Amino acid sequence: MFRDRQDAASKLAHALEEYRGKRPLVLAIPRGAVPMGKIIAKALDGELDVVLVRKLRAPGNPEFAIGSVDETGWTYLSDYAQRMPEKYLEEEKSAQMAVMRERRASYTPIRAPIDPSGRIVIVVDDGLATGSTMIAALHALRAKNPEKLVCAVPVAPLDTLERIEPYADQVVCLETPDPFYAVGQFYQAFPQVEDEEVVDILKA
Repeated sequence: MFRDRQDAASKLAHALEEYRGKRPLVLAIPRGAVPMGKIIAKALDGELDVVLVRKLRAPGNPEFAIGSVDETGWTYLSDYAQRMPEKYLEEEKSAQMAVMRERRASYTPIRAPIDPSGRIVIVVDDGLATGSTMIAALHALRAKNPEKLVCAVPVAPLDTLERIEPYADQVVCLETPDPFYAVGQFYQAFPQVEDEEVVDILKA
């Protein structure tokens, strides 16, 4: 469906053309979406930054998200998470918040995050599966009073987009394939994005 993240980002930028020249703030969810955010921000004459959120991992299955947490500690829990022991959830939340603190110190060491207040904010990810991290990101940003809050992704299942819609003013998604197993299945090349690449992009 997409050659790589660059291909997906170029197509997303085209779908977001209405925001060109309106100084949008493009906020990428690390790490995979940061190279995409760079392309989209450049195409729309916007600014790039990151929004830090982390998925809460299921016991014994770290790829499966049972919820998410943002930098403030606000937590979104799926129905599945209701069956998890409280102690496990608190430990997982603490572990993911520690990762976010480390990433913030690494990604933007000499400046504060760009203020989204009064801005058109476009939150970008390389695809959604459960949507939990996107929900946490949108929730965190809504509290900062953006003019408009847009979720932009190349690919996601329809039921996930339905869960996302109440948290955003607009949802832009290029493809909604069925069946949907994992984001990576819709990319010919889907390499891991490392912290060093994220730091280099944000510095630039």
